[in-house]
Amino acid sequence: MGSGRKSIDKRIMDKKSNKRKIAPIYPPVVLSIAGSDSGGGAGIQADLKTMESLGVFGTCAITSITAQNTSRVDSVMAIPVVEVEAQIDSILSDFEVSAAKTGMLANTQNIEMIARRSESFEFPLIVDPVMVATSGDALLENGAEEAYKELIKNSQIVTPNADEAGVLAAMEIRNISDAIDAGEKILRMGTENVLVKGGHIKGDTVVDILVTKEGNIQMEHKWIDSDITHGSGCTLSSAITANVAKGETIEDAVYESIAFVERALRYPIDVGRGPGAIHHLVELREKGERQATIKAIRSIVSELVRMEIRPLVPEVGMNIVGSTPYAESIEEMAGVEGRITKTSRGVNIGEGIVFGASSHVARFLKEAREYHPYLRFAMNCKFDEEIELGIKRIGWETREYSRMNQEKSIRENEGNTMEWGAREVFSDQGALVAKVIDRGANGKEPMLKLVFVDSETLISDVKMLLREI
Repeated sequence: MGSGRKSIDKRIMDKKSNKRKIAPIYPPVVLSIAGSDSGGGAGIQADLKTMESLGVFGTCAITSITAQNTSRVDSVMAIPVVEVEAQIDSILSDFEVSAAKTGMLANTQNIEMIARRSESFEFPLIVDPVMVATSGDALLENGAEEAYKELIKNSQIVTPNADEAGVLAAMEIRNISDAIDAGEKILRMGTENVLVKGGHIKGDTVVDILVTKEGNIQMEHKWIDSDITHGSGCTLSSAITANVAKGETIEDAVYESIAFVERALRYPIDVGRGPGAIHHLVELREKGERQATIKAIRSIVSELVRMEIRPLVPEVGMNIVGSTPYAESIEEMAGVEGRITKTSRGVNIGEGIVFGASSHVARFLKEAREYHPYLRFAMNCKFDEEIELGIKRIGWETREYSRMNQEKSIRENEGNTMEWGAREVFSDQGALVAKVIDRGANGKEPMLKLVFVDSETLISDVKMLLREI
């Protein structure tokens, strides 16, 4: 399996040249054999955006052209099979492909041709058996399903949703047990792995099932409350292809790709008159927001120090945490390393602003974002009678959770007190109340927690509270 590296001897500049030297990079090359989505949310468009986001170089062979948008598929035109094969030949004659995937293949001729060609592939093949669009429109001609069996035989993994798995396995899938049975039937067609996606199976949670020759692995996660799912299957199979091309095992590639799609679904793009599009570049956007987030916290800290924040610093120290707009973990939230602590002359700022520096406040913010995703900042403050009176004089609405009343619940969730507290006050899905009181318990200092959508409101509210006390 090649890395795509070429000799660059010819590119070395003469010492007397006034041209700048280049510094090429050598990403793995992947191939997508799929249909075009004019709406940009699925198909080749989704594949190439996802591949780029995950650090591989995407090439393509287009099997069909669709006229579609965020609401519907208006027409489908298959590319002649000889032209599809010519595209594959063109790619393989020039690039060292590390992995390939199939998406919408449209007809029996394409499936049979790719099945034949895949027998000589020297790289892993990921088969996404696209049959029906999210809108319900058919994307595969009648009778073509049977041809998939030969293609599946040459694949490393097949990634059907429950409906597609039901067609391939000739059975109805109503629950997890049925999905496992269907996956095992597809596995017997010759593939090495089958991922039966759980998005079409009703249940309290989504359960994706990776069926292998060694057994099955069930990956459970929460539903995302969204009807923006168009292209999620294409994005998942593309992410798996990219991760496999980078050398990941199938299990790791599947886990990482599911997390990638979860984030893309959680932070969609509101375009078109239909539901919109999932965010294929969300991983890049998250990383791109990190420096701005650090800059915002640094500005907040500087302003608070200038305001003489010491009266609001609790004995255990204060932290100010900022989340990127797309954060899904506390490692994607920046805070003050070492916290802000009181000294005899003022405050000590800690060792700098870094991602993953906060545990308690970051966990509280992460859980709050489950219910109010636009929250970006949080901080913990001292809480006592004087501060409580100040809050009342300002007229702030507050919520609180009581450790004393929920000791049993906290014991059962040891290590998750921050998440539990955030759920207590935010899970009713009501309007955001940004001031949360924790009156403490034995050995636990009372605390005021503040959450904010933007840094300007944080600074303004802290100024207001300081004036009152």
